[in-house]
Amino acid sequence: MKRVIATLLLIAEPVNAQISSTAAPVANSSGSVTNQAVQVVPARQFTNTYGSGISCQGTTLSINPFISSTTGWAQPYERYYNEPVYDTLDLVGAFDPEGNPVPDGRPDNPGSILFHKPMRTGQITNLSINGGITATISIPLDRHHVRTCRKAAEKQVALLDATLADKRLNYEIARLRNCADLMKEGIMFHPKSPYSKICADVVLVNPPGVLPPHIHSIPTSSSTAENADAAKQTQ
Repeated sequence: MKRVIATLLLIAEPVNAQISSTAAPVANSSGSVTNQAVQVVPARQFTNTYGSGISCQGTTLSINPFISSTTGWAQPYERYYNEPVYDTLDLVGAFDPEGNPVPDGRPDNPGSILFHKPMRTGQITNLSINGGITATISIPLDRHHVRTCRKAAEKQVALLDATLADKRLNYEIARLRNCADLMKEGIMFHPKSPYSKICADVVLVNPPGVLPPHIHSIPTSSSTAENADAAKQTQ
């Protein structure tokens, strides 16, 4: 019975707890994240056209330099702020077994501000400049049709060269014929004329009605004539 009463007294005995009201440090962090992306758009492949509806595409390398900038700031701008320092003095509020006042774990003047402490905010303006180069290579997948198109392009170029040569030949023959006809009629450009070069390389040989320079031998006797005839036969 005595043990039960002692146990009850221990349970019912008042307990004085010491509670500290000192504020724990609190860290506040804030920030912002800016995500920037550079979009690479496939460039159009270069197309070479050779006429007659023939056009071929090849591999394309596209190089795109870029530059981007980001600026971040906060409004209003405050370099410092005043942080209140509270009165945490705790001297009274409870009593010890002898009746003397002792701290009770609570501030004697709760909410009382002793002073303000300036705190730096660390607020700054952020500026970033980024640059780079993007490169893309576009390759046709159907290589068979690309090769066939190139062969057709080579044939088309050869055909154009032949057509050009034919037109050049017609032009030169017409120039030769016209210059010769004018020379026969005694019409020519003045040597100082810028157009005299048109017929400068045309040579008129044996024009009609003009006897070219030649030499005839006139025999003086029959023996001389016979010798001349013999010399001609020998030649």
